[in-house]
Amino acid sequence: MMIETLIAVALIGALVTFVAPNRIAGKLAFAISLVPAALSLWLFAAFDGSGNALLDGELAFESQAAWLEIGGRSISWFVGIDGISMPLVVLTTILCTLAIVSSWTPIDERESQFYGLILFIEAMLLGVFTALDFFLWFVFWEAVLIPMYLLIGIWGGPRRKYAAIKFFVYTNVASLVMFGAFIALVFGLGDSVTSFALPEIATAMLEGGPEGLFGLGGTALASVVFVAMFLGFAVKVPIVPFHTWLPDAHVEAPTPASILLAGVLLKMGTYALLRFNFTMFPEQVEAYAVPIAAIAVISVIYGAMLALAQTDLKRIVAYSSVSSMGYVILGLVAYTQFGVGGATFQMVSHGLISGLMFMAVGVIYNATHTRMVTDMSGMADRMPIAVGILIAGAFGYMGLPLMSGFAAEYFIFFGSFGSELLEYSALFTSLAMFGIVIVAGYLLFALQRTVFGPYQLETDYEVGRAPVHDVASMVVLLGLIIALGVAPDLIFDMITDAIDPIVQGGDL
Repeated sequence: MMIETLIAVALIGALVTFVAPNRIAGKLAFAISLVPAALSLWLFAAFDGSGNALLDGELAFESQAAWLEIGGRSISWFVGIDGISMPLVVLTTILCTLAIVSSWTPIDERESQFYGLILFIEAMLLGVFTALDFFLWFVFWEAVLIPMYLLIGIWGGPRRKYAAIKFFVYTNVASLVMFGAFIALVFGLGDSVTSFALPEIATAMLEGGPEGLFGLGGTALASVVFVAMFLGFAVKVPIVPFHTWLPDAHVEAPTPASILLAGVLLKMGTYALLRFNFTMFPEQVEAYAVPIAAIAVISVIYGAMLALAQTDLKRIVAYSSVSSMGYVILGLVAYTQFGVGGATFQMVSHGLISGLMFMAVGVIYNATHTRMVTDMSGMADRMPIAVGILIAGAFGYMGLPLMSGFAAEYFIFFGSFGSELLEYSALFTSLAMFGIVIVAGYLLFALQRTVFGPYQLETDYEVGRAPVHDVASMVVLLGLIIALGVAPDLIFDMITDAIDPIVQGGDL
């Protein structure tokens, strides 16, 4: 019942915070969020599972109970954790706690509703990363959209309504495409499955595949479902050309929402790609490996080039997320232990680094009321600690050794370069590696303009040192980034144990 406790604490905490007085809502939400954070760390320390959750693995903290039946197939409350989901669960609880702390300065209206929505998002995200029944997973998946839509639409910037609607429409339409494709797959599997449990569906796919549906043969149906689900998840990642909702959402969202959006919500898409497409459809992965790798490299280069052209710090970090997620896709399609393991490691690493970068940009914005690179310079003289952490986070993005970004990129490049499944793997890897040069270019350009030189600010605000609680939050994230860079085996061994059954062709 540990997973249920984890979700319940966040969900009940959200309800309590909703009705709490505004003056105490922030501190109350922080106190409540410490409970899931502590529980997730205890689960991490006590983790005792092996293999893959969908491929006959030994799940940790597994729980299953019958729920209802649809079309002769049962739906159940089915949750559990393996080496892929465990690091993402910890990432979720830590970033939600720190996002609440980062809200104390900028959020000064309707605080109880704001913090309640943060805790509600946390509960739903934990459900996404632990649910092993498709219908249960889809309920959590869709429920995440509502609070994020409200956070952007109510507490966002001047164009918040446009950004919130665009975010909701893009991601919801993509979810419908994915949902329809997966339901077609389940019924196409015929009598070989009797439930919507993901392990049963994965086993049926790897042992025999679908029988066909709508006049499509088994192979054709599998290909249609694979492509439809890939497109549905690609919007959530997002990868080019489905990325256009992301910069608007980030720019208009309040800083805590941006932290969660980049740090955790984007990982829903890559996590789902790994759980569904790259676990259940090995033949289709091989068939579509080259176009997927091409999309990944385009996302890396194009996202970095777009970031290079921006003058808004938030847009720079937002477009860098598109580039970073391209690396994840490249690692997944390499279909090697280091490639897929590195992609999963990059999910965690990028969650920490992007969360740190958005937090640092938010601290600077709170002090200056501008995010424009052209409006400020010499910030190091006025905010030395915050700026120092911002620089450290930028170097993490660039892949500085002994930081998590370096470890993640090394694993991905090593795995993709030696991929036997992916044709032209050396070419794709080399092109993706060039993206690091562009990343260094746009980050160093932005830092040179805003951090160094004589102090100048094109606003009337008096800039002082960053609040202690913001500095403390950033130090925690920076410490985790360095810890995973120095000792990647803290999570990498756990990840590869769950990855091995996938890259070995799904042998049961």
